[in-house]
Amino acid sequence: MATDKLAAVRSITFFEGLPEEKLARIADIAVIKRYDKGEVLFEADIPAHGFFAPTMGRVKIYRTSPSGKEHILHVFGPGEAFGEVPVFQGRTFPAHAQALEPCEALFFPRRDFENLIRKDPDIAMKMMAMLSQKLRLLVNKIDDLSLKETPARVASYLLLLRSSQDSDTLRLDLPKGQIAFYLGTIQETLSRIFKRLTDEEIIAINGREITIIDRKRLEELAEEGR
Repeated sequence: MATDKLAAVRSITFFEGLPEEKLARIADIAVIKRYDKGEVLFEADIPAHGFFAPTMGRVKIYRTSPSGKEHILHVFGPGEAFGEVPVFQGRTFPAHAQALEPCEALFFPRRDFENLIRKDPDIAMKMMAMLSQKLRLLVNKIDDLSLKETPARVASYLLLLRSSQDSDTLRLDLPKGQIAFYLGTIQETLSRIFKRLTDEEIIAINGREITIIDRKRLEELAEEGR
């Protein structure tokens, strides 16, 4: 079990670049947790008792409006840590976390991790660097949601998937309804945009697979609407 945890910790970008002995210390405090599809990891406004990093499966972070509408803030997969900011602020989680599929995650208890970084400032410095990177990503998403029109947001999302999957043929990582929530729109609007992109021969759709036919035009569309 310890070897499995160490291998999982090595794969977490949050700890990338740390020497082996520091990774081993982090693995020692990690707890392996498993969740069924749809199971909640934590809810908004409860004390942040630790942070998570999936080793298998994906987790969505979302908030709900007073009317019950769900808005997805981010989706995390293997190698990505989440929930660390409120942990070290000593506050509550600002959103809900739910497994999108059967999921396994490393859980890092707050108290144990705080003790670890007090003894090892190098780990604390690494965390600061990764938090700064997350802040830049958040700013970029706010920029996309607030300054771009919906077709430009959809184009940006497809280009992001292309980058992460390293292929012009993409598999949608979420159901279309959840992608719409993530992009700040509704499913009907997303479907209309997909149809437009298909009609203009920018993309081709086959079930949950999308092939980018004209990447240059898609990149141009992603920069429109500012």
